[in-house]
Amino acid sequence: MTHILTLVASDTPLSIAHLEILEKFVEEKGLGLNGKPVWLDPHKAADLPVQNPMTMEQMAQARARFAADQIDLLCMSAQGRAKKLLLADMDSTIVTTETLDELAAKAGIKDQIAAITARAMNGELDFHAALKERVGLLKDLPVTALHETLDETELCEGADVMVHHMKDRGATCVLVSGGFTFFTGAIAEQAGFHHHHGNELDHDGTVLVGTVGPNILDKEAKLAFLNRYTQELGLDLADTLAIGDGANDLPMLTAAGLGIGYRPKPLLEQSLLNILKYADLRGVLYAQGYKDL
Repeated sequence: MTHILTLVASDTPLSIAHLEILEKFVEEKGLGLNGKPVWLDPHKAADLPVQNPMTMEQMAQARARFAADQIDLLCMSAQGRAKKLLLADMDSTIVTTETLDELAAKAGIKDQIAAITARAMNGELDFHAALKERVGLLKDLPVTALHETLDETELCEGADVMVHHMKDRGATCVLVSGGFTFFTGAIAEQAGFHHHHGNELDHDGTVLVGTVGPNILDKEAKLAFLNRYTQELGLDLADTLAIGDGANDLPMLTAAGLGIGYRPKPLLEQSLLNILKYADLRGVLYAQGYKDL
């Protein structure tokens, strides 16, 4: 089966020299060139068809050759490349921040909350316990802080472009987050997602009460949503794409037909074949063969 290697540039333009480096690497590893490079977007993204996929070790070695120029490398099957279902994490993936950390800033405890978030996202803490602890520290914070935080929240570059291009090709796009529905609803609408799911942040209409709804959306819930939408739409997992940055995204990312770690935490970088460390979210489209974005 033919596979595709895709180079995606960030600030340094992609050049013929970069493609030649990749071709040489493929020949060194005996992966078998299966055609000539094809530009997806001049000096931004290009494909190289190969006979065999790279291993994790080979991907790490190849990426090292492009790290100085901050160019990403992805590898996927040429068959069924354009996906029909997208599941995306929200915090630090679709939006630039961790919304809970920014909410904590309104209470003057961002550093304390952010330290817990970082450990949880790297898989060092139980997600349920870490979420409850952080929410508990926000008890009595005015509900107005939610609106202020939302107003300050920005989409990651390329997020809306990614969603709208996939929707235009008929894909279903779902935002699924361990964050809160107050934010997922607004961000889903802003970016163009069809559906959104998150945790319920309890409040009395005036202040936060320091608790979260009973059905916590964690890594297993994200995987369950992937399977649910796949079944409801009559798809195979091979037709799906998932993107996220932290440990609670890993089961969803490994189960999807194409799982991409975006600005990945170390655990994801060590666990996933495909990551985007430098390019914006248009890289998700290039990975599917979209052109001239």
